[in-house]
Amino acid sequence: MTRERSRRRLRRRDRNVLMAVSLTAMALTASGCVVVHGEREMLPAATRAEAAKALTQFTDAYNRADKAYDRSLDADHVTGALADIDGARLKAGHANSPSGNANHSPLELTDAKFTIPKKAGWPRWFVADAKGNKAGNFRWLLVFTRDDVGGPWQVAYLTLLAPGDVPQFKKDADGWGEAVPAGSTQLAVPPADLSKDYTDYLKSGGTAFANGRNTSGWRTDRQKLAKKPGLVRQFIDEPLTHGDYAPLALRTADGGALVFFTTHHYEKRTAAAGTSVPSPNKDVQALTKGEVKQSLTLEFISNEAALDPAGSGRVSILGRVQGLTAAQGE
Repeated sequence: MTRERSRRRLRRRDRNVLMAVSLTAMALTASGCVVVHGEREMLPAATRAEAAKALTQFTDAYNRADKAYDRSLDADHVTGALADIDGARLKAGHANSPSGNANHSPLELTDAKFTIPKKAGWPRWFVADAKGNKAGNFRWLLVFTRDDVGGPWQVAYLTLLAPGDVPQFKKDADGWGEAVPAGSTQLAVPPADLSKDYTDYLKSGGTAFANGRNTSGWRTDRQKLAKKPGLVRQFIDEPLTHGDYAPLALRTADGGALVFFTTHHYEKRTAAAGTSVPSPNKDVQALTKGEVKQSLTLEFISNEAALDPAGSGRVSILGRVQGLTAAQGE
């Protein structure tokens, strides 16, 4: 008899627990306070208002840092390749002009358009396409990323494209874009492989990439530089794909993708016996360690935007932004 009463008490307790859980779920649903797991749900990376605010915050921080030549002033708004490239520029500027940038002209980004993909998991990211008032008549494509819900939006990639070169992106009925997985085999080259394939191409050539200024043209320029008398130039190219340098791909309307990726480059200049390496300019000197005598090794970070076709075909490098990040004299 005692055992039966114990069973009844356990059943009543279980029912009470289930009722409490159900009532809590109903209350959360009624109030709109439903917790959504971003690591599983396909959600827009940001609202359009959040994207516009992130662009304004980046522009303001960029202008403050550029005016003061102080990389700490926009450190919370940049990451990955852009942080390396622009951070080195600001470091050199500060070394040569500690009081700030006397030639500062504020960056203005207008006519902004946003492509915000729906995706699960982190990082979240989106692309801003705006008209810039610097470097000619170009559209500035900025890729904003965020690692968690409480983190800041930071620009990892910057590409400048002529207005006619910006591809049309695929969007759903609600206007959201589509992120392409790094390992996608639906494209001519999986986005995860582009950094390595590109650096392999720069070394050995091949047919993976369409001819252009940043492919066959760059290889030709290097071959000409390597042959100059009295000075030997050697080039080393390395892929860069980890962490904040990971490729990000956005589906285009034709089924392909615009892929943003990073590469790492070295150029070693060695003077012939009895001569010396030509003296670098003051910005290079500001980033150089050691004394430049017989050789100078320059280190660069480059971020590329590539049009990767669906199925098969050659990848086109639409834009490349490269910056000196360090140098070593010997």
